[in-house]
Amino acid sequence: MIYIKDGGAPSELAIHENTQGLARYASICQQNGLVPIVEPEVLMDGTHSIEVAAAVTQKVLAIQYAALAEHHVLLEGTLLKPNMVRAGEAGGKPSGHEDIARATVRVLQHTVPVAVPGITFLSGGMSEEEATLALNAINAVEGKKPWSLTFSYGRALQQSVLKAWAGKRENTEEAQRQLTIRAKANSEAALGKYAGSGAAGAAASASLHVSNYTY
Repeated sequence: MIYIKDGGAPSELAIHENTQGLARYASICQQNGLVPIVEPEVLMDGTHSIEVAAAVTQKVLAIQYAALAEHHVLLEGTLLKPNMVRAGEAGGKPSGHEDIARATVRVLQHTVPVAVPGITFLSGGMSEEEATLALNAINAVEGKKPWSLTFSYGRALQQSVLKAWAGKRENTEEAQRQLTIRAKANSEAALGKYAGSGAAGAAASASLHVSNYTY
């Protein structure tokens, strides 16, 4: 994970260590018959603008693909799991879905080879509905997008499900219903055809961002 902070972060060393580590991981995966999911995440922590986020994300992805080439990784046998490009959570000016979409697609067009079959986005702490709307906007952007643009959400797919379930057996059916709502909404968004059906569920509109989040 890479942070954008005042005072020079991310450093060249931080980018190098992150991208080289992911390239080594990808190479080891392929040597053992596995498909690596390369995840050079630029976190949304900070006060930076969407323009700064785009510049840093573009730099990180460009260096990442250079590292993958150095390690002789077959790009056709990989997936990319990046952040969407958006302003920092503490910046006070949240990015609109269309702005996120345009900035994200532009960065991908500048950095990700066409050999990569799929890009599976992180939700990065956005609310469930915000993440769905952003994915839908990305797929609706006009222009060349030679990859499958889909989702690999954690919090933005599970939050309302876990809330409905609450660890109680009697809530299992309702939790499954909430999961179906979110899965359907994001599946539609991956086609650029989401029309807001998921908003009828229990998806929270509040940000799921956790400062300095670790897995």
